[in-house]
Amino acid sequence: MESAQPKIAVIGSGYWGKNLVRTLRALAALECVCDIRDEALSRIEAEFQVRTTRDPDAVLADRSIQGVVIATPAADHYNMVRKSLLHDKDVYVEKPLALHVEEGQELVALASERKRILMVGHILEYHPAVRELKRLISEGALGNIQYIYSSRLNLGKLRTEENILWSFAPHDISAILYLLGEVPTHVMTQGGSYLNPQIPDTTLTTCEFRSGVKAHIFVSWLHPFKEQKLTIVGGKKMAVFDDVERERKLVLYDHRIAWVDRVPVAQKAAGQIVPLPADEPLRIECEHFLECIRTRQVPRTCGEKALGVLQVLDACERSLKQLSRVEIAVDRPLYHAHASASIDPGCEIGAGTRIWHFSHVMAGAKLGPNCNLGQNVVISPGVKIGKNVKIQNNVSVYSGVELEDDVFCGPSMVFTNVINPRSHISRKHEYRRTLVKQGASIGANATVVCGVTLGKFSFVGAGAIVTRDVPDYALVVGVPAERIGWMCYCGVRLVGSSPELKCPECGRLYQVESDVCREADPKPHVAKPDVLITAA
Repeated sequence: MESAQPKIAVIGSGYWGKNLVRTLRALAALECVCDIRDEALSRIEAEFQVRTTRDPDAVLADRSIQGVVIATPAADHYNMVRKSLLHDKDVYVEKPLALHVEEGQELVALASERKRILMVGHILEYHPAVRELKRLISEGALGNIQYIYSSRLNLGKLRTEENILWSFAPHDISAILYLLGEVPTHVMTQGGSYLNPQIPDTTLTTCEFRSGVKAHIFVSWLHPFKEQKLTIVGGKKMAVFDDVERERKLVLYDHRIAWVDRVPVAQKAAGQIVPLPADEPLRIECEHFLECIRTRQVPRTCGEKALGVLQVLDACERSLKQLSRVEIAVDRPLYHAHASASIDPGCEIGAGTRIWHFSHVMAGAKLGPNCNLGQNVVISPGVKIGKNVKIQNNVSVYSGVELEDDVFCGPSMVFTNVINPRSHISRKHEYRRTLVKQGASIGANATVVCGVTLGKFSFVGAGAIVTRDVPDYALVVGVPAERIGWMCYCGVRLVGSSPELKCPECGRLYQVESDVCREADPKPHVAKPDVLITAA
């Protein structure tokens, strides 16, 4: 007996979302549809007799729903995917994954951390014609691939939240990367803005690949008729995939180039129609998502592959704005470092981490994901830094210091690592360990003398000098630092009288006994993604 289908909610039932609703309903997997438009929900209820809601938070809070399909406008993808993953839902999101590479990196890392399926709707990779093209290329039937041309043209649907490049080109970029198995090294994109000076309506992109292949991608929503073609020129044969055609979707041409008196002469041949199954690509795609939820296998169009598409789109966007040819770092790290920053080989840096002007990360340092290092920050060898750590300008984190997750280091605060330094005496073997536990905050210009531990969610006031251990949740100020109160997980000073304290902001309750502060009713602290990239 077949197992029951996973229960799926569709968020967004507009231009493309309604097709997802129809397909998932036919697959007996549709549990709920969410849309902010009452007229859309009325139409869905009448046609499909399915539960509807205007509240996406209600969908995410429903534990019976295993997966969500996100078909909202592209500008909403990052926030909706992130919220869904944090609610431990498996996610299928329509292209593009996000509108910024850094956001895409964070989502991929978050899905990995929470062991969730993250699949992106690059539908052409599920099209029988494209799958057959991949087989023909892999088996050498077309010969050495030399050139690819794709066109995706139509009159509308016009958008204001994204330009034509981000609206149409992801389809062609994903298909070309899939067919070639490589990412371009350089792109050049030109475009024209005719309806709105800020939003290109047509773009033509040239992609150059290390293998020598070149590809042109032409997209427009100002075209008198619909055209969706992909042409592949190989050394043996040429192939044309025309998705508008019904009977001649994939045609092979055995055209030859003969050389007569040292002049190339085209020798044309009749086209050969390649038979294809009549399976609907969207149904194949939705079935694959459901299968991935059941088996926990990695989707064909997983988040990592979608990042490659996002990197190409980002390079095309930069080329469009700069009017220049842009290089794509094929091995581009999943973190961002300003051009003036120095990243030594042999350090580890988490996905989504951002390193700003004139900062230096030395060999042997380990930084978790989603950290932010301001200007003129130094991270010394052997330093360990957790997830989501924020280090403001002019801070040096010396060897012997460890910062756990969610630590905040204010501007120009100081760590030390030797208790009695002398310039003329080496004391590297005497470094003392300093541990800053999860969620602790250190104010601007404070000094933390080596050998101490700052407790979880403790708070060091600006300008304080810490000379001894600080308890969990303690608020310390002054020279030397002394405890004057207790701080909540959320960063607000607790009120009330010992032993019962309360946060006036978030309402958390605490108990204080023998100078130890604990949450009375602990709530889960949201974990951040954990992906490390080694700097080569």
